[in-house]
Amino acid sequence: MGYLYVVFVLCCLALLVAGVVEQRNHNRNLDKIPDRVLINGIRGKSSITRLCAGALRGGGRVVVAKTTGTAARFIFPDASEEPVHRKFGIANVAEQIGIVRRAAVYHPDALVMECMAVMPALQEVNQSKLIRSNIGVLCNVREDHLAEMGPTLDDVARSLSRSMPVGGVCFTAERDRLAILQQEADRRDCELVAVDPDSVTDREMDGFGWITFKENVAVALAVAERLGVERQSALKGMWEAPPDPGVLSVARVMHGSKRMRFANIFAANDPESTLMNIQQLEDQKLITRPLTMVINCRPDRIERNAQMGDLSGRVRPEKIVLIGEVTKSARTSVPTELQDRIVDIGGKLPPDRLLEGVLAETPADASIVAIGNIHGQGEVLIHELAELPGWTCEDGSPSASTLHTPTGERTQ
Repeated sequence: MGYLYVVFVLCCLALLVAGVVEQRNHNRNLDKIPDRVLINGIRGKSSITRLCAGALRGGGRVVVAKTTGTAARFIFPDASEEPVHRKFGIANVAEQIGIVRRAAVYHPDALVMECMAVMPALQEVNQSKLIRSNIGVLCNVREDHLAEMGPTLDDVARSLSRSMPVGGVCFTAERDRLAILQQEADRRDCELVAVDPDSVTDREMDGFGWITFKENVAVALAVAERLGVERQSALKGMWEAPPDPGVLSVARVMHGSKRMRFANIFAANDPESTLMNIQQLEDQKLITRPLTMVINCRPDRIERNAQMGDLSGRVRPEKIVLIGEVTKSARTSVPTELQDRIVDIGGKLPPDRLLEGVLAETPADASIVAIGNIHGQGEVLIHELAELPGWTCEDGSPSASTLHTPTGERTQ
């Protein structure tokens, strides 16, 4: 028994020494990178990560970036990228150590990292031990991950604040809970800067070949300005930056002689973000009425299904098509005056039947918006739509905006 105890103690000491050595090597790699930017928040983190990296590249900075969202990517200084490979396909915050080690090889001026932690304690570890950013971004506070960071939005705001850099600066586009963020920033001796989306003009937004929001662009411009990049150079870099595979997208597809527009809004799986996306697409006339709203339901997301059903009352679509499982959870929350617009094709349907069911409820020259969570029948629908031919507008614009499949590949 004594022998086993000694072996146990020696193993523990070996692990302790290995941990200390790894942390020292990691800190040495971090010290090689002058500026480290950590992007946190509920929606838009991947897009802002790419925008910040693009803005800094526009100013001639050497930048390495890493996104986590729909498809984790390591982005090289020349803006090329490759997937982040994970053992068993499981994300773990410890992968940030390898990312920093790899980034340090390029001797970058800046490292832009998307926060991949959800649990509040891990968010703090990610900042204090793994990234040690001097510039933080807290893009917004929305209804998501309430089980881990909630239960209230005030709690979510405090949880996200754990990624603020102590003694650094944090930029935010959040307005409703700005007072809470300011309290948390003061606790950390962190300068909190609230950006103004209206400072970004429509003309500047027209330079993007993909769909993004003024809030995201304003945050990236503020980060670039803090690091000495003038506005026009930053904008040019952002315009040229490749979009995230999960970026909001609209495809023009044909089924027989029927032409339709399809908006993949699955990535925005909280109600406020979903509504913002729909309004943005309508304002830009990328989708038009009549509108078919497809709500994908999941049996483990009963509350979210209900939120999406309730959202139909604010969108007022001409048709509400329910797919997936436990569709009753969404159907019962649809406002009474819209109940006659519901078409329920729930369950695990074969791909061809699912596609036919959705398109049968969509008239010619209408638009489809797919909301909720992409997993399950949502993935099936995206794959089937990606196989349909596109059509070209009379003005000669491309047959489709990029339609993003769940694998992160883009198909025309």
